Amino acid sequence: MLKSRARRLAAAGAAAVLTAAGLAASSTPAQAAPAWAPADTAKIHPGTMMYTDGAQCTANFVYTDGAGNTYVGYAAHCAGTGAATDTNGCNTKSLPLGTKVTFNEGGSLASEGTQVGTGTLAYSSWLTMQQKNEKDANTCAYNDLALVKVDPGSVGTVNPSVPFWGGPTGIDTDGTAAGDRVWTYGNSSLRGGVEQLSPHTGIGVGDDPADGGWSHPVYTVTPGIPGDSGSGFMTADGKALGVLSTVAIAPLAGSNGVGDLNKELAYAQASSGIAGLALANGTEPFDPVL
Repeated sequence: MLKSRARRLAAAGAAAVLTAAGLAASSTPAQAAPAWAPADTAKIHPGTMMYTDGAQCTANFVYTDGAGNTYVGYAAHCAGTGAATDTNGCNTKSLPLGTKVTFNEGGSLASEGTQVGTGTLAYSSWLTMQQKNEKDANTCAYNDLALVKVDPGSVGTVNPSVPFWGGPTGIDTDGTAAGDRVWTYGNSSLRGGVEQLSPHTGIGVGDDPADGGWSHPVYTVTPGIPGDSGSGFMTADGKALGVLSTVAIAPLAGSNGVGDLNKELAYAQASSGIAGLALANGTEPFDPVL
């Protein structure tokens, strides 16, 4: 897992899978688009630091539902209570739904920085799989998405655009091949809140057929580190590819495991009870030029 705790840095894994066959994740909100804050002044957005009971992760994308609520995604293991080596979402304990989560900027090893908003844990793939008694091994190993419902007092500070890159422009549905470029924004507290170190680009190393397209190994410069966990990855056309979950020791040392967002979101749509759940596209155009 790539969450970062004040007293313990974890660097093991858990990622994302789906068994709800035939359900395609939608990027089209069921209601009129919210009145987003301007991208250049928004405090809550993809890439914002998120703290859960001392554990720091990075926001991936923004989501909405049919009732007009706003959510921010990160990795389900960010709310996990097991050891760093406990990566199976079907049997690793997690904090309950309703747990308070804060949105912060400028966090470091010495401080959580400045709180810029609050929310509550509204969906966890790990808790859901345990409630459903999920048995599929790939689902248990790779389904690693959680959603934090933004509190009403913080909603007005949200924008769905990824800093530096812009986008997302929708959801990727065909995975990655070896050599495909990817773009991400990881905001680990290990970087001391230095935003210039957050944008990353890299390449896919080719999906493993054994995973059925549920996980995408990638190399980025620099690799994702503890605290980047939960951050979103995009493809060459700005589509949301997935959620950063793991750092690999073997067989592809230094690579990161990115859970497939299309699968993860479809699982959430089928199981969360959140009607009309959908990805919110960025208000800023995707610009892949570094």
